[in-house]
Amino acid sequence: MTRDILSDIDAVLGVVRHGSFRAAALDLGMSATALSNAIAKLEQRLGIRLFNRTTRSVSLTDAGRTFVERVGPAMTDIHDAMLAAQALQETPSGTLRINAFASAAREVLAPLMLPFLRRYPQVHIDLVTEGKLVDIVAAGFDIGLRPVDLVPIDMIAVPLGLHRQHAVVGSPEFLAKHGKPNVPTDLYRFRCLRARLPNNAIFRWRFEKEGDAVQIDVQGSLTLDEPSLVRIAAQNGVGLGYVMEAEARADIAAGRLVQVLADWTPSLPPLALYYPARKNPPAAFTAFIQAAREFASSAG
Repeated sequence: MTRDILSDIDAVLGVVRHGSFRAAALDLGMSATALSNAIAKLEQRLGIRLFNRTTRSVSLTDAGRTFVERVGPAMTDIHDAMLAAQALQETPSGTLRINAFASAAREVLAPLMLPFLRRYPQVHIDLVTEGKLVDIVAAGFDIGLRPVDLVPIDMIAVPLGLHRQHAVVGSPEFLAKHGKPNVPTDLYRFRCLRARLPNNAIFRWRFEKEGDAVQIDVQGSLTLDEPSLVRIAAQNGVGLGYVMEAEARADIAAGRLVQVLADWTPSLPPLALYYPARKNPPAAFTAFIQAAREFASSAG
């Protein structure tokens, strides 16, 4: 069996897994045309038609279903054997695909991922940031990064131990001119920087103190959908901003921003890496999880 045939069979299994040529092509990192050609080549070699295709749907033929039922477990065994061999490498290498919220990625990029890459230069991290939860297995990711309370229950989680909370910040000049809010409802008389969520809704600022929770629909002259822009606008005195404290920490320490309402912004659930149980994971995956556990130990 040649490597080309293995790739062609993987293409067939990808279409079955995703239910469409386009989604399978994206997962396999190839064009839809190349995927279609690979399957056509295999069909020609086998002398059977594997799929019924229309402009709207794709389904296995009876012969295709029989073929997949026989070849699917065999391909799983082949890939497991390849992963087991790769796990024996002394030097981790290859690609790790990680999916994360953008804010979470910013928190761990410098302290965890970059030192890992310096330690293992033959590893490539493909970091994809999205503002929504995704099924990391179905989407072809090795690892996810989310607040621990959002990790699916069937995943293995590695909490990273980072202290996390929001912060309301403003420039010294803005606060000198307008004063400081003492309770969240004071925000209604301040210009604030509104934030738009990925689903297009406007984010309500959330506060809690001694069991008293409140959400404020702030008002202001500027709406943004990227937290780094909120921080920049706050530095320039446009209004008060609501950001992750970790992202504003250096500006607060340097006096470029001042934090207010700190007693109303409680700690948030910690971040966690998560992944499905795997047999014989590759060396790069094992090394990264070990680095994450060491990082969590030092952060805690």
